Amino acid sequence: MTTFVELGVDQDIVDALAARGIVDAFPIQEQTIPLGLPGQDIIGQAKTGTGKTFGFGIPVVQRLGLDPAPGVKALIVVPTRELAVQVYEDMDMLTSNRSTSVVAIYGGKAYEGQIDQLKAGAQIVVGTPGRLIDLNNQRLLDLSNAAEVVLDEADKMLDLGFLPDIEKIFQKLPAVRHTQLFSATMPGPIVALARRFMSNPIHIRANDPDEGLTQANIRHLVYRAHALDKDEVIARILQAEGRGKTVIFTRTKRAAQKLVDELSDRGFNAGAVHGDMSQEARERSMAAFKAGKKDVLIATDVAARGIDVDDVTHVINHTIPDDEKTYLHRAGRTGRAGKTGIAVTFVDWEDLHKWALINRALEFGQPEPVETYSSSPHLFADLDIPAGTRGRIATAPKTQAVKTQRRPERAAEAAAEGEDAGTTRRRRRRRSSSERVGATFAEGSTDAAPSRDGDHESAHRAERTEGGGTHDGGGKEHHDGKPAPARRRRRRRGPRSSTPAAS
Repeated sequence: MTTFVELGVDQDIVDALAARGIVDAFPIQEQTIPLGLPGQDIIGQAKTGTGKTFGFGIPVVQRLGLDPAPGVKALIVVPTRELAVQVYEDMDMLTSNRSTSVVAIYGGKAYEGQIDQLKAGAQIVVGTPGRLIDLNNQRLLDLSNAAEVVLDEADKMLDLGFLPDIEKIFQKLPAVRHTQLFSATMPGPIVALARRFMSNPIHIRANDPDEGLTQANIRHLVYRAHALDKDEVIARILQAEGRGKTVIFTRTKRAAQKLVDELSDRGFNAGAVHGDMSQEARERSMAAFKAGKKDVLIATDVAARGIDVDDVTHVINHTIPDDEKTYLHRAGRTGRAGKTGIAVTFVDWEDLHKWALINRALEFGQPEPVETYSSSPHLFADLDIPAGTRGRIATAPKTQAVKTQRRPERAAEAAAEGEDAGTTRRRRRRRSSSERVGATFAEGSTDAAPSRDGDHESAHRAERTEGGGTHDGGGKEHHDGKPAPARRRRRRRGPRSSTPAAS
């Protein structure tokens, strides 16, 4: 292994790296740093997770000098917001012992803070194409003095359709510049771009001669699983021996959120990063994952190239990626910085044709994935899952609506006091109506008293008295004992009715 001092890196940068425990250079850094320091244009091709950021970052910082003048002197273009944050953090660490200032320019965040940093004289800009062009069109970002230019993850920019934007950005740059292009894969359009905008670039491939298309320190497991059993399988994998931080990739935003809810319900500490989340929520979730507050991160491919965490032990493809390039970048979230990792891929029955293409392109030699269920013995053996493990480590508290029932005596009191707003009010209105009709009922009640002594004839006479209705609901009378028409006529006539109507 070669140290950074031997590569000619300035001592303050070496000290900043040593503070992070980084002393020896990776193969891509050994080859690119000696060429980049004097200003040679470079096309760097290496597998993801092998240290490309320091491969271009160290030459950029060192070439700007210890105390560069204010204003944008270096531009690093990345395809995604998550990758912009990651590269910004690495560049900020490299410049920690210098006066050089770094700013991250990307969408989803307020303009004001980014504009203030640019006006304060930031020298290194790390950004995504859309926001860079936007600020440049507003004349808030001047790229005419950016003599150091880096395109990181160029193949992803091609996939996302950013090549026209890249060409617009290059038109704003000075004609004489130092350009570096880094990518894990090198498709034809990227090669054409390099020929157009770079000056005699040197193409560097940092691969071991005996290494295949995939990283040798990543173990790849492929299972044919049923869609209804995947959550249970994943929950058991998350309880494997030695399992550290885990990234799970889904095809859609809805599937990602659904899986977060499911795993949280099963007792796992899971977070999410997908397009339906605000930029602040995505950054909080990513920060919690890096800090270890959450050990499971469910993401869509938007985050595949922005997750730079060294201690990710497992990557799980909940749904198979569309092509071999996406597979490589997903799997590259583990096995970073020389560590080992495990990549597990689930293949649905309807996606077997996709796996056949990926298997052929990456030379896995597994044309038929093994049919696997949550109870399959080989699943436990392959991933070192303890025997008897179930898919739930805790039962989430379930909230139940508390139903309070009014006791009968309380209900009776409320009805008597008119507290209830429902049927009790209707009863009360009926009572007040009958009381209003019967001052006569009150008069007749004195005659009704003998009925308590057994005088049935007097009681019968009291019932037939004017206004002294029976209230038994029988016959054609209303509750006041009067036929309905006579009662309505009497109420309309009012005080002029001196003689009671015949009953």
